[in-house]
Amino acid sequence: MTDLPVLTLSGITKTFPGVKALSDVSLSLFPGQVTALVGENGAGKSTLVKVLTGIYQPDMGKILIDGAPVIFASAIAASEHGITAIHQETVLFDELSVAENIFIGHAPCTRRGLIDWKTLNSKARDLLARIGADIDPNTPLKELGIANKHLVAIARALSVDARVVVMDEPTAALSHKEIQELYDLVDRLKAEGKAILFISHKFDEVFRLADRFTVFRDGKMVGEGKIEDTNSDALVQLMVGREVSQIFPNRTSVIGDPVLTVAGYDHPTEFADIGFTLNKGEILGFYGLVGSGRSEVMQALFGVTKPTRGVMRIGGKIVIIRTPAEAIQHGIVYVPEDRGAQGAVAGLPIFQNVTLPSLVRTSRKGFIRLAKEFALAREYTTRMDLRAASLNQDVANLSGGNQQKVVIAKWLATQPKVIIMDEPTKGIDVGSKAAVHSFMAELVAQGLSIIMVSSEIPEIIGMSDRVIVMREGRLVDELARKDITAEALIRAAAGIEEVTS
Repeated sequence: MTDLPVLTLSGITKTFPGVKALSDVSLSLFPGQVTALVGENGAGKSTLVKVLTGIYQPDMGKILIDGAPVIFASAIAASEHGITAIHQETVLFDELSVAENIFIGHAPCTRRGLIDWKTLNSKARDLLARIGADIDPNTPLKELGIANKHLVAIARALSVDARVVVMDEPTAALSHKEIQELYDLVDRLKAEGKAILFISHKFDEVFRLADRFTVFRDGKMVGEGKIEDTNSDALVQLMVGREVSQIFPNRTSVIGDPVLTVAGYDHPTEFADIGFTLNKGEILGFYGLVGSGRSEVMQALFGVTKPTRGVMRIGGKIVIIRTPAEAIQHGIVYVPEDRGAQGAVAGLPIFQNVTLPSLVRTSRKGFIRLAKEFALAREYTTRMDLRAASLNQDVANLSGGNQQKVVIAKWLATQPKVIIMDEPTKGIDVGSKAAVHSFMAELVAQGLSIIMVSSEIPEIIGMSDRVIVMREGRLVDELARKDITAEALIRAAAGIEEVTS
């Protein structure tokens, strides 16, 4: 082990339209050591991984290997410099064999340029043995379970002669036993002198595996050091160490009777034993880290997916929702996180996007009345303070904030009782965020109820009357308004025990 880093990122800045994802960040990775990269959702960790693996090129800054500057113009270039990554979500090919998946893109070849199948299978068998995976390399990938597919992805990442291994939430799909086996693998990679970047929201993993830590917050590097010199309290402070700087609308909550009650909702792979109550005039926040199951629960409530068991009551009456159409009929609507793919219909004008779920209100005897459509769209886009040239404008040509306003207007036009808002201000500017927050306050003041899923702690604190925290598909905490703090949210979401003296 040496004090000189294998890889150094210096002054890395990466900007997307309206968002500075990384701002002058630095990171050093050392041979035979694990560096943990921690931070809230949206802190810039995923963007850094994409820069490190050649998917993104930085706008500013340098990448150094052994002190010499390099440029990763592509993922192939990063791989050629010895950078490999094991991602949370594996991208594999079900119709190919395990061995083919491991060596896809760099299979060993004969002198005639044909694939050397004997060598390929032999090397695949050695790699699988190296990571303790008892898998036949000739097995079609589609016959494997999720955990074994993940091990194949790990073997693929190690099939190149890597000096730097990036592990992005590698235990997300693994059982307890398989997690222990991954820990053993990390120990072996350290012994081989690999430099490892380990990204995890689980502090027990960080303190079990890491030698060093780096903390990101809001796209900036805010702390680094040796893991032996810190503790979970100090890391939490670095992760959330900011005031709620955004101004949220002042409102006096008048909470009424239960509108929606969910009990015992289960899904075979996404969540278990979900139960909560939403009251009239309430904003109920849902917080959790990536993979906690928040969005999956919301999609089940809206009929996009089906729970295997559980009971929903609306106004005290049991209802069964099998489709989004049935959810809308019962007064539940869903503003999705991915408004581009799931919320708005590109190619259609604004007015048709707004009226799409409400055609029964704008039609007579099966014929759509254009004047009625325009009137309905104008009413709700005016309420949302939409900024557009005209209601005939293609929704795809609007800014992110105005697209979000169109999606919200669309669902408000159905006159719902419950609005589920999944990351309602994700990727929009501060002015549009304020408009959305102000309108949310108006809606609950009028007696509507909102479930707000958000990864932004200031938004959760500033807008929620009550917060439910999820971790690994389960509800792990419920916080009253007076108890909602950044530290409480992070501790519950990451499973960090309160330190008592």
